[in-house]
Amino acid sequence: MKFPSLTETHAGRVTLAAVPVGAVAALLLGGVAQGAVPVSFAVSGSQFQISASQLEGTGFSQYAGVATDSEGGEHTVAIANIKSATLDDLCQSVITETPLGTVGVLIKAGGGGNPASASDLQIGMTGLQGDASFGNIRIGVDASTVQTEAKGSGGDFAQDADTVSIANLQQTAWSTQASVFTLTGMTLELTDGSTPCF
Repeated sequence: MKFPSLTETHAGRVTLAAVPVGAVAALLLGGVAQGAVPVSFAVSGSQFQISASQLEGTGFSQYAGVATDSEGGEHTVAIANIKSATLDDLCQSVITETPLGTVGVLIKAGGGGNPASASDLQIGMTGLQGDASFGNIRIGVDASTVQTEAKGSGGDFAQDADTVSIANLQQTAWSTQASVFTLTGMTLELTDGSTPCF
């Protein structure tokens, strides 16, 4: 999976292009050892995929964090917060090994011009790819001072922005939570694991 690199455009916005994890991981995840804010619930032992043809959001921040599973295992993540988001053609997939074999869960929503929506969205992710732009972005701010309600630990690297727009979103994550998540036109399907989101 890949993290984005940032390149400034003439319009004062920022466009994302995928680069290897190692190029940015030290910046985003450097504060984990110093006790960065963890995800607030025990995660399962499986990561999952999220994709969308378009994400539009307001009130964005990103900083280092830790997702802890029920057995106490810790997983480094980049925590992304979005105050309000819409997602077109949302897909979520997870694959699990069971005594009966490989089982996948595939959820789709937000198609046909009726996007899914989320409020107070927080994602603990390990990979992100897409074409993105940010409005009024600040890069390198202290994680404890980001302009979102959820914040990271003092001294840690962070970024925030008034708006975020990502086309062709592909994300791998340990956790997602929201105060409200509306999945318009939702379908849920059990699969053999051969049909992930990407």
